[in-house]
Amino acid sequence: MLSKWAAAAAAAGCWAQGARGVPQASTATSPPTGVDTGVPTITEQTSVASPTASLSSTLPSQVPLPPAQAWCPSEIFCAGPVLQTVNIAQLWTDPKTFVDKPTDSSPQSVLSAFSSINSTNATEGSVLTFVDSNFRGEGLELEAQALPNFNPNPPFLNNVTDPLLKGFSSIVNGYWTQLIRGTNASTLCNGQACESTLIPLNHTFVVPGGRFREQYYWDSYWIIEGLIQSQLFDIANATLQNFMDEIETRGFIPNGGRIYYLNRSQPPLFIWMLSNYVAASSDTSILTRALPLAERELAWWRDNRSLNVTSPFTNQTYLLSRYAVTNSAPRPESYLTDYLTANDPALKTPLNESQRADLYSELASGAETGWDYSTRFVSQPLAGGSANTNPALRSLNVKNHIPVDLNSILYKANTILAELYVLGDTKNQSAATQHEATAASIRAGILDLFWDSSKLAFYDFNLTSNTRNSIFTAATFYPLWAGIIPDEILSSASNAFGFFSSINMVLHRYNGTFPTTFIESGLQWDAPNAWPPHQYIALQALRALPANISAGSIPTPPSNSSTFALVPSGQLALSEDSLPGQPLTGTKNVTRTGPDADINGLNGTVVNGGNATVGEGWRDALARGLANRYFTSALCSWYSTGGSIPNLLPRLPDQALNVSGSINNTGNMFEKFSIQDIDIGGHGGEYTVQAGFGWTNGVVLWVASNFGPQLVAPTCPNPELEASTSSSGSSKNGAGSLTWNVWLLVGSALLMALQISSL
Repeated sequence: MLSKWAAAAAAAGCWAQGARGVPQASTATSPPTGVDTGVPTITEQTSVASPTASLSSTLPSQVPLPPAQAWCPSEIFCAGPVLQTVNIAQLWTDPKTFVDKPTDSSPQSVLSAFSSINSTNATEGSVLTFVDSNFRGEGLELEAQALPNFNPNPPFLNNVTDPLLKGFSSIVNGYWTQLIRGTNASTLCNGQACESTLIPLNHTFVVPGGRFREQYYWDSYWIIEGLIQSQLFDIANATLQNFMDEIETRGFIPNGGRIYYLNRSQPPLFIWMLSNYVAASSDTSILTRALPLAERELAWWRDNRSLNVTSPFTNQTYLLSRYAVTNSAPRPESYLTDYLTANDPALKTPLNESQRADLYSELASGAETGWDYSTRFVSQPLAGGSANTNPALRSLNVKNHIPVDLNSILYKANTILAELYVLGDTKNQSAATQHEATAASIRAGILDLFWDSSKLAFYDFNLTSNTRNSIFTAATFYPLWAGIIPDEILSSASNAFGFFSSINMVLHRYNGTFPTTFIESGLQWDAPNAWPPHQYIALQALRALPANISAGSIPTPPSNSSTFALVPSGQLALSEDSLPGQPLTGTKNVTRTGPDADINGLNGTVVNGGNATVGEGWRDALARGLANRYFTSALCSWYSTGGSIPNLLPRLPDQALNVSGSINNTGNMFEKFSIQDIDIGGHGGEYTVQAGFGWTNGVVLWVASNFGPQLVAPTCPNPELEASTSSSGSSKNGAGSLTWNVWLLVGSALLMALQISSL
């Protein structure tokens, strides 16, 4: 069995393997000519289909085809017999592979070739031959681009005082050269000679990485934050221009750059990106084009995703927004996943056609949230447990939720527009006043519907139950990030700490960063996964607090209690022994409850939380700890998969890298991390952990720029020792967490590196 490192490394592309271990052809994407970044090459994979059944086997029987979707008219890549049959054949583990492959001839020719196998007697071999004969490699319509303005030593690096972390930040800065893409005009399909799902873009952009080989909407917010630190303002501008082109031609910004995303968007952060870019670059000229298009995007959300909600608490009515996608078929890029969620023969309760259509709409709406998927939007959060997520997904209830994060984003979008309308040549006081009024109404709705003053947290509003949900999520930090701070927080230092007390608990109890929820469901936006955007948002929420209510020290738990006791009653809606398990340690007798549950507490700080300073208030202590933990997760997981820094951090020996299958690898930046492990990416969900990775890199650079002097070289686990401990069976506590130990980054090797760097 693969270790946790080997499984994640293979999934992230460390090994060029197909769905069943078949070697794959790949097209290398090298750093642009003339740019020597000293960072590894990212490769675009061209997957070779490898069916599990024999080629003579007949495909499993299919349910009737879903209706054609008006928003997705392709007869090949959208809902229809071709897409369903190819997915039923299960040629790849990731359904997105097929829909990213351009045809090799005209659509008519491809459909004609398919007609001979479009029957109940289709075999694995006939479908495999059809795909191999009629489709090209996925993602080849895009190509790497040069970065003529790339600066390997941007000024923010001077803010990072630790030599090792400065070197790591420099390497991450260099990853932009490998994630920059543009449309390859020579390979584009016009719909006649060939057909493709790609939405061609006019400007260069940064891809997230892995299976996400196109421009994506909300990922780009944190990518732009990183580009700003790297002073790549031209690429930030180009990204915004692409979004404006889409608003101009489509009326909104799709989830991503493929036609199968044209029925949904993502968290609407375009106006936030625009504001950050203008503030950093002083380029107000972009506003002439941008502001009318920003108005169009807000109008799209108002017209397509908003409704009046009457509060059961005050009887006031507010126009608020939700995620709600019109869709009655499996998502093309996740067709098999959705199909099995609705039609898995192992599940005892079959769905009828109407129920399947409703579920497909909920699944698409869940993807629009960006949190695909989490128990925050599930009617039965614990259905199925971590071993079987399908029953939980069958009870998705996204469209009947008014989400706190979405409305916080739209509140701030309106306040930003009001501010931008008084800049330069864009002065329009009437428009500014209108957006101020809209923002004020949304703010009132957020405080009325979402804020629980007794639990000191924000919760989604559930239209089905006509009350707030009880599930605590990282969405609680969005209002403060957007500038909405309840009076109960502003008037009381104790309440202010109570709002953030879960961060204090996580830093003391776990090795990693803040989870999306504290429910372990097997869904990837639940525990134990921790996502880079949420660490950024939590840090920004902390920074939003006034100094006068956050100057005191972090409270001490009551006698014989852990930091869980400092969390307001009912806030997490879980008992302490129901929290995700924390890893073992070689220095303490860890427990599920009580003071020994805080395995990472130190005097004035936490393990891998940086150094405490005299006079440091609790807000700054939590921010310093969380920023260091994020850096620790990014660096240690990169290091354990082959990363190294000349003269600063020696590469792990092959015997250690063999644990993760990373002997030929040079370090992965993962899309998500874990609250339990700091040396590997997160796991679970409908696709394997991806490497690249745009928003992870962006948050690393932002943290380096904003917390540089407070960052301290981390203590990473030793892969060999972890693997041997894990195999002995002594690595797990009652919750099934993997072991963790306080080994140095190859011990004396790191100490020597730091000594060398100080010379």
